[in-house]
Amino acid sequence: MKKALIVALLLISALFSAPPVSFAKETVKVGVITPLMGDVKTYGESTKNCFLMALEQYSKNGRYTIVPVIADDRNDPTEGTNAALKLITQDKVVAIIGPLTSKVAIPVSETANKYKIPMITGTATNLKVTISDGKRKPFVFRTCYTDNFQGSIAANFALKDLKARSAAVLYDVSNDYSKGLAEFFRSTFIKGGGTVTAYESYQKDDVDFSALITKLAMKKPEVIYLPDYYNKVGLISKQIREKGLKGTLLGGDGWDSPELAKIAGNSIIGSYYTNHYSADRKDSVTQAFIKKYKEKHGMVPDALGALAYDATGILFKTLDAAKSPNPEEIVKGLAGLKNYKGVTGNISFDKSGDVVKSVVILKVGNEKSQYVTTIEP
Repeated sequence: MKKALIVALLLISALFSAPPVSFAKETVKVGVITPLMGDVKTYGESTKNCFLMALEQYSKNGRYTIVPVIADDRNDPTEGTNAALKLITQDKVVAIIGPLTSKVAIPVSETANKYKIPMITGTATNLKVTISDGKRKPFVFRTCYTDNFQGSIAANFALKDLKARSAAVLYDVSNDYSKGLAEFFRSTFIKGGGTVTAYESYQKDDVDFSALITKLAMKKPEVIYLPDYYNKVGLISKQIREKGLKGTLLGGDGWDSPELAKIAGNSIIGSYYTNHYSADRKDSVTQAFIKKYKEKHGMVPDALGALAYDATGILFKTLDAAKSPNPEEIVKGLAGLKNYKGVTGNISFDKSGDVVKSVVILKVGNEKSQYVTTIEP
């Protein structure tokens, strides 16, 4: 009897001294495709940083253990497509965040849709990303607005706010993003009663724009629309001012980089561009995100990183709500997303997988871009 009592006491002691039982979470792989080298690598770095911030946040209470598989597309369509094939067929990811630019996102979206893997790009604005030959790609979504909307907003801002009646357009003919914005700006500006005095294109690797700028100078446009990324815009704006053109420079979200002012110098000061959010936005979610990013990386995040943060947050929320972590269930959740409170605003997907959001107009200042106004759709 005494022996049985001792055994019982030992069992009770072992029970209360044992560490709590923990159940391992199921592991899920998520792919990220973004340029970490090449001409827009700063965007790729901010996208990666913001994805990892969202992952860190999710890992505290999320339903799954997420294993990220990050691929560098070098802003090249072939590299992006190869990366997508590897992520899908070898790494077995359940979803992809990215790619960043439209020229890479368009072919990657075809691959993702073919293999029925959900893809959410934060930043690819060309219409062909979610639509092909008039048909919806059901596995593809985005958290940014489209080129037709952004280009049209810029044209209306030039007409109504800048009171411009003439405009010139310079764009990269090899870049779907640049071409799309240029086309929608031109059509809207003309429809609104303005005159497009020059509509000139260049190639991706061009660095001398003097001949094109000479053509523009003859017409003396009040506004010069430059729908390209910061590196090319910086070069063009310097050459425009060197030629003595005084028209107001205007562009799109591709301008949003601290590198723009470094390249362009004073030539870009006072110019305007459309964007997805302003760091000055008085919103608790936005300000908490900016504070955390600055603590980690010592700078204010650009809009492209903010959009990637929202895209990742949407994916994780949908993943947790799905019956199981398989692509078909995830797509069902994404298609029904309504009013997700992101750092770039409230996000719902329409029937095309696109979002309808407000546009922010920013003015390039000496030290940072300044908020001008918000234009609702």
